[in-house]
Amino acid sequence: MLGYVARRLVQSVFVLFVMTLLVFFGVNVIGNPVYIFASSECTQACVNAIIADLGLDRPIWEQYFVFVGNALTGDLGRSFTFGVPAMSLIWARLPATLELAFAALFIAVALGLPLGAIAGLRPNAISSRLIMGFSTLGFSVPVFWIGLIFIMIFSVELGWLPAIGRGRTVSILGLEVSFLTREGLAHLAMPAFTLSLFMLAMVIRLTRAGMREVLLADYVKFARANGVPEWRILSLHVMKNILIPIVTVLGMEFGGVIAFAVVTESIFSWPGVGKMLIDAIAVLDRPLIVAYLVFVVFMFVFINLLVDILYSVLDPRVRLGGGRR
Repeated sequence: MLGYVARRLVQSVFVLFVMTLLVFFGVNVIGNPVYIFASSECTQACVNAIIADLGLDRPIWEQYFVFVGNALTGDLGRSFTFGVPAMSLIWARLPATLELAFAALFIAVALGLPLGAIAGLRPNAISSRLIMGFSTLGFSVPVFWIGLIFIMIFSVELGWLPAIGRGRTVSILGLEVSFLTREGLAHLAMPAFTLSLFMLAMVIRLTRAGMREVLLADYVKFARANGVPEWRILSLHVMKNILIPIVTVLGMEFGGVIAFAVVTESIFSWPGVGKMLIDAIAVLDRPLIVAYLVFVVFMFVFINLLVDILYSVLDPRVRLGGGRR
């Protein structure tokens, strides 16, 4: 176990190094932020002063090594626009994105598992066909279209839910959350459900496929032959086994939800890191863009490792170190 974790950590460091290289050089060859900050009356001397102030007068390879050296101390650069450390802006916006992502994950699991179980237990029933049709829509329909339709129906036509913003928040351990207030829940409902649709469709299909496979297993037939109650068979024997692929997929998808909630946050003006990224791209705030992308890479690597460890907890047959009992 420890040997496996050590190997994965070494691999993770290598992945982080390669990705910082690609991200830094990829972002720094696009556009020129100097002319965004310089006024139309700025002379060449003024432009040169801005270039020096932003640290863009150095060769690109020297800028990269300065970035890596600072990154090892936790400093991913200072935002060109705000003049503060980029990570401080990310930490300030991250709670809103995490709240939205966890709400979407909760909806996907709370609805996906029972709906998938129903579809797996009675695959030929009309209800099961409707559930699978809904999951197909969740995979196929673009997120931005769903968000706009929700706004038109529930905000414009019915007036039930607010269309933009986060609503009133309360502080818990220094973090601002909105799901504990009625107004906050109303603001959270539409963006969370919109963001959850792809995960929800995935959980439904994985649960249905797992149910169909595990219900035919010998140990399930043996449990039924011994008079074990059906609810116990489904909850203990079936669900425990189908959760393994679901946890793996959701672990990977959750990282994607946090990283790429850009569309949902933009549609609903949710003040998270996704909307911050769009604003940073608009003004070519390179340090903020690079810091966000490096943070996303680190998050994906960490979630990968966490999912692998969870795998061994859910299935004792999995031996991360390659050994035996």
